Amino acid sequence: MRLKNHFFWIAAFLAFFLDQLTKFWVVQTFALGQTLPLLPGIFHFTYVTNTGAAFSLLSGKVEWLRWLSLGVSLVLIGIATFGPMLSFWDQLGYGLILGGAIGNGIDRFSLGYVVDFLDFRLINFAVFNVADSFISIGIVCLLIASLQQTSTSSHRPR
Repeated sequence: MRLKNHFFWIAAFLAFFLDQLTKFWVVQTFALGQTLPLLPGIFHFTYVTNTGAAFSLLSGKVEWLRWLSLGVSLVLIGIATFGPMLSFWDQLGYGLILGGAIGNGIDRFSLGYVVDFLDFRLINFAVFNVADSFISIGIVCLLIASLQQTSTSSHRPR
């Protein structure tokens, strides 16, 4: 069987690798709770842990969230492997979401929490990580894919 949806696999691997690399760097470099202002009052690296989902939603629900991460990952792998050839934006979106889900899922299974460190203080945003960023970017890619499909289907002759 030939591997299809190449951009999906590349995006997933890069998202996962960058997420794990940055988290490793933070854990090795910072003490828990330590912050490094890159742009004081605007953007800091702040090492925190999160037992919940994005924005600390479902805090303390690690058991449930680890299985959700695994389930989402398996579904996305199934779509890319057994489903149709996807558009570029679908491949990129699903791949980035997979990379982020696996990155945070591994944290939840191995550590019992997710390592967060990106701290935008200007807008008082929750501290998050690279996996969360890739999941959000992946959702935007899927929205772009959806808009392109809607645009294409609305221009078909009746």
